[in-house]
Amino acid sequence: MTNPVHPSETFDFVIVGAGTAGCVLANRLSANPKARVLLIEAGGQDDYIWVRIPVGYLYCMGNPRTDWCFRTEGQRWLGGKALNYPRGRVLGGCSSINGMIYVRGQRADYDHWRQLGNVGWGADDVIHHFHKLEDFAAGDLGIHGEGGEVRIEKQRLHWPILDAIADAAATAGIPKRSSLTTSDADGVGYFSVTQRRGLRWSAATAFLRPALKRPNLTVATKAVAQRILFEGQRAVGVEYDQDGVLKTARANACVILAAGAIGSPHLLEVSGVGDANRLKALHIPVVHHAPGVGENLQDHLQLRCIFKIRGAATLNERVRTLFGKARIGLEYALFRSGPMSMAPSQLGLFARSDASVETPDIEFHIQPLSLDRFGEPLHAFPAFTIAPCYLRPRSRGSVHLTGPDVGQAPKIDPNYLSDPHDRLVAANALRLTRRIVAQEPLRRYAPVEYVPGFHFHTDEELAQAAGQVGSTIFHPIGTARMGQDAGAVVDERLRVHGLEGLRVIDASVMPTITSGNTNAPVMVIAAKGAAMALEDSGF
Repeated sequence: MTNPVHPSETFDFVIVGAGTAGCVLANRLSANPKARVLLIEAGGQDDYIWVRIPVGYLYCMGNPRTDWCFRTEGQRWLGGKALNYPRGRVLGGCSSINGMIYVRGQRADYDHWRQLGNVGWGADDVIHHFHKLEDFAAGDLGIHGEGGEVRIEKQRLHWPILDAIADAAATAGIPKRSSLTTSDADGVGYFSVTQRRGLRWSAATAFLRPALKRPNLTVATKAVAQRILFEGQRAVGVEYDQDGVLKTARANACVILAAGAIGSPHLLEVSGVGDANRLKALHIPVVHHAPGVGENLQDHLQLRCIFKIRGAATLNERVRTLFGKARIGLEYALFRSGPMSMAPSQLGLFARSDASVETPDIEFHIQPLSLDRFGEPLHAFPAFTIAPCYLRPRSRGSVHLTGPDVGQAPKIDPNYLSDPHDRLVAANALRLTRRIVAQEPLRRYAPVEYVPGFHFHTDEELAQAAGQVGSTIFHPIGTARMGQDAGAVVDERLRVHGLEGLRVIDASVMPTITSGNTNAPVMVIAAKGAAMALEDSGF
């Protein structure tokens, strides 16, 4: 899938990062035969078997073959605990290791971006980009796209306990919906996923692989960007290390950072673009003072609530015996269905934490299984997990370099629950969880709250409980945000303020987080960003 790159070579566009955004960019830019494109990826090929099998995220996260294996700083409002912070390090990036859930977000999310001064980013401006890249297997094609690169299918599984939870939510006043691809209205249903016939459909599969036959696209894997090269205030290329050889790729049109909400600000700072005082303290020559680089980190915090049950099958029991495991493997081998085809969360639910909220601000990820921590064995007793997360958190964190060497892991501080409003919403989300579980359709299974525990009641107690069970749901954004004010890093065309020849096109440019899973919005940011880069560069 890769081409040899000479130690010094010139292209029109040099893209750093072959994750979701980078694969879309490589596809869209190289579609113009006049544009020579280089895509640089620190990880390797996506030929690892667990990348293709949906349940393989269990073996990809925390695996240095496919994950950067970052960790956060200790989080004050989570009881001081530090969290594993997976980020894809492989062709396809996070789309090769994520939960595959396809959610666009809400119209209000994009209209808010426009109202912040980002012309061209309202809901009506981006919807056609969603339609163009989507290929829905079923559904109302007036809402969903057909024939695009991204295959989106219903999940190939059925769990009676999940159906009962959906019935309970409906009894509690949250209607059933056939599609959760938008989160504009309250509803419960099975998530749609980026899969084709039970196999993961990553950005590398959807966008990069079809483009590789083009002679104007070059892909360099195991190539770690060291710094952006500048001549004055213009970015002219990227220096990178590939298999121990230091190489230089010059860019006639522009350099595009697509390394994500962690990688892009880190590379900017290492290259001398960031807060001048912070850079000087680490003896990094300042190219451009940009105090917003690395600030404005936002993420969705999920509160993993576990309920023990009786009289219903869950995955906990199925994996306890050799026969159960063999049955799971056989079902997948024969039909590409069953637990091995599962996304990490199967049933979804959007609701409002308070009647005064105009659109859903809580998303639930619901699973027929339970475990103490991600990566540990499932519990020996039957149980389900129902995990609400606040979709529009007010807490803000940061990601910053810790030294002048790009190989030094950055300091990641999401600052979860630091805003009092987030703690109040967390308390209300836990109350809503209990109200759903208490409904009649679930009573026959006698659910008992195992985590966080029924002894938490007041706002303060429930906020404390949220900190105990809270964990990232892997949606970091905003660290090179789009805007016109002094703290913004890029403008509405995703050009870095104060510099020439440099763009950031990935999740880091979001000014505020979207109301749902973030992979689909990143694809649209990249598709729109590619069109603007081609137009502004005269192609």
